[in-house]
Amino acid sequence: MPKKSHPLSEEEKTIRSLSDRIVKAQQPIRILDAIKWNDQIRHDFFKHQFKKQPHVNKNYYDNIPLGFDPEQKIEEFYIIEKDVKSQLGRFGAASDLMQDRCREYQRVVDLLLARGSKQFTQLAQGLYGGVNDVFYPGAPSLKDLSHVVGGALINIAYGKEQIHTEKDKNIYNATEAVAILSKKLNRYFGGPNKVHVKVSDDIISDAAAGADTIKLRSDLMFSKRVLRLYEVHEGWVHLGTTLNGLEQPICTFLGKGPPSSTVTQEGLAMLTEIFTFSSYPDRVKRLTNRIIAISMAEDGAHFIDVFHFFREQGIGDEESYQNTVRIFRGSTPTGGPFTKDLAYSRGFILIYNYLRLSIQQGSLSHIPLLFAGKTSLKNIHLLGELVQDRIVSLPKYIPPQFSDQAALSAWMSYSLFLNRLDLQKLSKVYRDIL
Repeated sequence: MPKKSHPLSEEEKTIRSLSDRIVKAQQPIRILDAIKWNDQIRHDFFKHQFKKQPHVNKNYYDNIPLGFDPEQKIEEFYIIEKDVKSQLGRFGAASDLMQDRCREYQRVVDLLLARGSKQFTQLAQGLYGGVNDVFYPGAPSLKDLSHVVGGALINIAYGKEQIHTEKDKNIYNATEAVAILSKKLNRYFGGPNKVHVKVSDDIISDAAAGADTIKLRSDLMFSKRVLRLYEVHEGWVHLGTTLNGLEQPICTFLGKGPPSSTVTQEGLAMLTEIFTFSSYPDRVKRLTNRIIAISMAEDGAHFIDVFHFFREQGIGDEESYQNTVRIFRGSTPTGGPFTKDLAYSRGFILIYNYLRLSIQQGSLSHIPLLFAGKTSLKNIHLLGELVQDRIVSLPKYIPPQFSDQAALSAWMSYSLFLNRLDLQKLSKVYRDIL
């Protein structure tokens, strides 16, 4: 267990005790396990040659045990929230953060209770957002982002330049990839066995990060570029923030992340990809395709419609199926999307603009707190108060692109001006040299 260098005060003990109760209460809640589709569904879909909607309804989800009593779990978080207010006061940074966690976990339980119903998508949109959400009145939405970025990627894909290099060749099997990634991450985290990388057969995505482990799909081959992306995205950000959260001596809840932290987490990971030049067009296209697919489902498209959309992008049948399952898991083939995959692009925009505004206003001290654990952007100012009170510790693992605030400031300062330039007008100025 994490420890402070001096004995905890009575207030700190109270915060730690309440925090530990939140951590324990959330342990059995496993959103993705509770909404996954089994292999029989895939088998039947392929057997009927993609012409019959997968047989997934509310009864299907009712047969997937949650591992806890939902009504009792909601009551448990209600009691913890009540105790937070009675023991710490209704207001204050630690109290606000823990009350917010309790309420959010209650909404997560409501989400799982709504599996297979129309309400599931509505609750998912409340937790992860929807494609038509805007960042301020009159601003473009995520749907608009997918069109702008998608158009640029089409120009790249069909342009004259060949952008694929030796880095993009899939030359490593899963076992080789595990060895390479393990070596890099143990060097980053400062010692052997600090984190683990292993081959897995039970994940839908190509890679996934847990508490201290990254899983790679056993049936895939990997390139140098992809392994670099996993190093910074899954390793530096997801594992790094988990380890930072687990080392918090008082606010132990920062080691576990509710849905609101997912948006910040994926935004940080995406931005780290960009800052380290680890991303690539196919990666960005995959993310924008998910936005388009979620948009289609929000507008009433069914599973088969979205499946064929992915196939039309030149994606193979198996990957198209898995991509479509990501969109409809927790829901039904005709019931609307699970919007979690919006977290990548939504988080990227939120974090990017937070950095721009922090630098514009000369307020850089809170940027490292984005890595203090599993937190959300809206709560960074509260973490700042707790750092001043020595209740939250500064993070140990911060990607160098964020820890070097001088270099980050230089980068983002130029972006303040560059974002004011009109690309359409610039294209006329540059037309003779492009």
